[in-house]
Amino acid sequence: MTDGAVVLHDASGTDIVATIERARALLDDGDHMAARLLATGAYEQAKAAAGYAEKVKASRQLIDKARRMQADALKIETYATIRLADEVDAAQQSGTLVSRGRPKNVEHENVFTLGDVGVDRVQLHHARKVRTAERSEPGFVERVIEARLSEGLEPSRRSISHAIGTRSNSKEEKGDQLYETPPEATRTLLALESFSASVKEPAVGKGAIMRVLEDAGYDVLISDLRDRGVATRHGELQQVGDFLTSEPGDSLGVDLVTNPPYGDLTNRFLAHALRVHQPRKMAALLNFNFATGFEDPDRVFLMETCPPSRIYVFSRRLPMMHRDGWDGPTATSQMNTAWFVWERNDDGSYGDGYPRLIRVDWKKFADAQPLAPGAGGHVGPMQFAASAPDDEFKRETPRKTIGERVGEELVRAVAWISARDDFDVVELRRGIGCRNSVAEALVAAFLGEGLIGLADENGRHLVMAPPLSSNPAAGTAGRDEKE
Repeated sequence: MTDGAVVLHDASGTDIVATIERARALLDDGDHMAARLLATGAYEQAKAAAGYAEKVKASRQLIDKARRMQADALKIETYATIRLADEVDAAQQSGTLVSRGRPKNVEHENVFTLGDVGVDRVQLHHARKVRTAERSEPGFVERVIEARLSEGLEPSRRSISHAIGTRSNSKEEKGDQLYETPPEATRTLLALESFSASVKEPAVGKGAIMRVLEDAGYDVLISDLRDRGVATRHGELQQVGDFLTSEPGDSLGVDLVTNPPYGDLTNRFLAHALRVHQPRKMAALLNFNFATGFEDPDRVFLMETCPPSRIYVFSRRLPMMHRDGWDGPTATSQMNTAWFVWERNDDGSYGDGYPRLIRVDWKKFADAQPLAPGAGGHVGPMQFAASAPDDEFKRETPRKTIGERVGEELVRAVAWISARDDFDVVELRRGIGCRNSVAEALVAAFLGEGLIGLADENGRHLVMAPPLSSNPAAGTAGRDEKE
């Protein structure tokens, strides 16, 4: 029988559980080396059991039980190793640790080596990094392991290493936040969204997004804080400068696609883009947690005052976006990412009610053709056999006439204007959560019924009479214009 079969023949994993409990007791008693040895053995057993259970397609409950044991063993092993690192560091300070190649470098009789405590220099270095992460974020190890379990993933040693790589580095180590965007991310976006024929990439880095945009037929205006000598396929060199101090010049309103610098800069970077550069459409690859947060005024501006129209969240995590200069192992990312897409309305505002949340799997778009540059618009993630012109981008399915939409919104619109002395089209659109074309049609209907006055020089309508004597949508019901 293979070691991996133990959980299949003993659903409770009694032996492994007992070993884990002994390891936990030893850890609590301060015998860190023994606790680590026992926990390591339990971890390997549980790992083999989970792998075997998956191989023979055992029940989900059985697989989860094995992974839970693996997680418990990993926690004990990790905490025991951290405490061994504490002992080693204390011994170095007191002069009781024998250095490699210098057995006579201490005079004390009570001396020991790294081998005596069961760790080598690589393990010691890793333990110190984990210790730093744990002390800066208490509960770090626990959260990383439990997050893996909650997502149905293996709670592995490597997952802790990867989490440290993205969380424990100082601002100095992170530098100017260059994380190369996987091409899979940009290909997915371009299969779902069309942008202006020329697109800005103000955080071009080494050109990861630019190359995919150019392959799709876009001209790309590139810049970055650092001069990395990046050039477009037409030979145009990147501009160099701080985007936060930039002005659009002749490129006002040009669409923008970017993976902005993370950390404290993200909010300011994107808010500056909307306020100053005013792109017709902006797509930013962000941590999905960007949708939350309420303290930073730029974040509130981006998510509430000028909210995105669509958020494409990746149901499958993107390949790891490694920081520039990273030479560690490659793996899947610890971060859930999404494309946030802002779209400017004719009145200069952004958003149209609440953002639409769309789940996408980047693997399904590996061979997808990009939408035509310059066409604008977007398509839904579900794609059907072509039956419409290539330049038609459906915003809603099924589409409805303006008259139908006015009929649907009429009661709410009347109630909304009856509570006001005056209003403009933008306030009406935001107040009842409708599109600009519907709001304009409602205003036309109200004018026809004498409910409101003509717009003044500021575009505001005076409310004349609150109740409707007839259905103002009647005059528009026969119209066949589409939204």
